[in-house]
Parts: sequence; C-alpha cells; structure tokens
Amino acid sequence: MESGSPTPQNAAQGGTALHLEGLTKLFPLRSPLLRRVTGNVRAVDDVTLSVGRRETLGLVGESGSGKSTLGRLALRLIDPTSGRIVLAGHDITDLPEAKLRPHRREGQMIFQDPYSSLDPRATIANNVGEPLERHFNMTRKQRDQRVGELLDEVSLSHTLIHRYPHEFSGGQLQRIALARALSVRPTLLVADEPVSSLDVSTQAQIIGLLDDVQKDFDLALLFISHDLSVVRNISDRIAVMHLGELVEMGGADHVTERPKHPYTAALLSAVPLPDPVAQRSRKRIVLTGDLASPLDLPTGCRFRTRCPFVMEVCKEEEPTPFETSDGTVVRCHLHHHGPRLDGRSVLELPTPDPN
Repeated sequence: MESGSPTPQNAAQGGTALHLEGLTKLFPLRSPLLRRVTGNVRAVDDVTLSVGRRETLGLVGESGSGKSTLGRLALRLIDPTSGRIVLAGHDITDLPEAKLRPHRREGQMIFQDPYSSLDPRATIANNVGEPLERHFNMTRKQRDQRVGELLDEVSLSHTLIHRYPHEFSGGQLQRIALARALSVRPTLLVADEPVSSLDVSTQAQIIGLLDDVQKDFDLALLFISHDLSVVRNISDRIAVMHLGELVEMGGADHVTERPKHPYTAALLSAVPLPDPVAQRSRKRIVLTGDLASPLDLPTGCRFRTRCPFVMEVCKEEEPTPFETSDGTVVRCHLHHHGPRLDGRSVLELPTPDPN
C-alpha cells in the first residue's frame, strides 16, 4: 500500500484522528571523541494508542517518561525508530518531507512555553498568519482579516494583530499560539504541557478555552501533562506513561477513581485534595527506591525498583497487557500473579509497610 494513502485499519476504526502502532524511538548515545554509538536511550518503547475525533486523551507521567517525545512523534516532528503513525486516515510514517507537507495541516502542536514558540521579531499577524500564507496562498489583506477572526475565536481582540509577542502576558501568548495552531483547521491538536507555566486562574481559562475550541473546530486533542489534577478534568480517557511505556490506559473516571497500576495510584495520591478531611483520610502510596535509568533498564518490570508490591516475577518477566472489565488496559503482574487483582483496583490491596 502506498504510504500516505488511507489504510484499511484506519477505515475500520472509523473516526480515528490518530493511531500509533508499536511506536518506538531510540536516541543513540555517542562517545565524545570518536562519536561512536555506545548505547541507546529508549525514550518511547512499543506504544500503541488511538485518539478518536472530538475525543480528548490525556497523557500523563513524570518528567522523563517520554510523553513529550511521543507527542512530537505523533506529528512527525521527529522520526520514529520503528512503528507506524496514521494521522487523519493517512499513514505518514515514511513519507518524505515533500509529500508530508500537505499532511502537516492535519496535526498541530502548542508548546509549554508560548513565547519561545513565536518569533519575537514578528508581529502577531505574521506569527499567526504564516501558516495561512504557506498553505492557502492568502494575500496580506486576507491573512490579516483571518488572523483577526482567529484572535476573536480565542477571546483576544482583533485589534492586537500588529503588536509583538513581548507585549503580551503568558496566558495571552498561549491563546495566540492556539490561534496559530487553529489557523489551518487541524484534525488533531497536541497540547504539550500548555498550562504548566501559568498561574492557577489562567490555567482554568486556557483549559476552558481548549474545551470550547475543541467543540467549535471539531478537534481531537492529545493533552500532555504531568499534573493529573488538570488531566482528569479535561480528558475522556487517560494514558499513563512510565519510562517510555504505557502502563495504564482507560476511561478518565476509571483511571482516576479505580487505578489498576501502582504507579497510577502513586501519582494520584500525590495530588492534593481541597477537602482537608478527605486529604488526611486518603490512602497514600509512597514510592521508595530509585527510578530506573532509561540507559540501563532493569529486567522484568521497569517499575519494580520503586513498586511497593514488587514480587519475584516482577524481576524476571516483563508484564503483558491485561484488559479489565471496564476496558482499562494495564501492564502489571498484580493482575496475573500474587494477589491476582484480575482487573480490580490496586487500592483494594493493603498498603505494604515501607520498613
């Protein structure tokens, strides 16, 4: 089948904006003198997931888990080592740049630092309007009119188009970055930590704006964050990433209320609750031990060096995916061995004594 053409699998999925299959990214390490490859960092390892049209998939994990790399791979901003990327019904995995360019419109990204993603020497009209000139061959008058309309869409005044990025606050700049991403009417929007650098009130405004534009523009959204308290409020489904692997993925309510993996439970227990009574009475899972290095991954389960429920099998075998009755997919030996959770929440287990 010709690369870039619609695929039978994607057609069967019907309404899938993004499908990643077995996606892997290795970053080679080279010796400083001879530049020989001495090893590889497995930033993303055999990830398979899909995002439906008009769906929000939250991708969470600690810093260094590979979630930002996965977002860039999804849009072919960096090339995968292996695997398959299907964007808006087209396989873009191996397309050369000339053939990939028309598909760039289908997937757009907004970054954590909006100022660094904009050209400080260009006006907002030029920053937001550049994709319109490149993809739609608009005249300057047509471009400026459309940029003004886009600013209105993100709750900014169209009179601001001739100002420069340094004249705006962080929240305003993130709205401008969003306007630029929306300019080409994408199918998929990848938001990489879009609110982590903003204050709490501005975070709420940007999240509300993302929800509104998703409905207005009929978007699929891949929302990347390390903050589960943010992700749970915006996502339809949540995928949890640890050392390049997806360890749990399911409906937002299932993942946040009945986590199946100890890592997910630990992330959730670190999120403070607004109710002091509930905060004091909640069950905590505290991770001890050392985080494994992506340069030298342990045998068996990659989480076993910090897991409070570690068993002998965790040291010997890599866990296989287990699908629970509520549709959550989890990689953990607890569902096959030992306590045999068989799809039940890890919160049902007694918390081991760390001593």
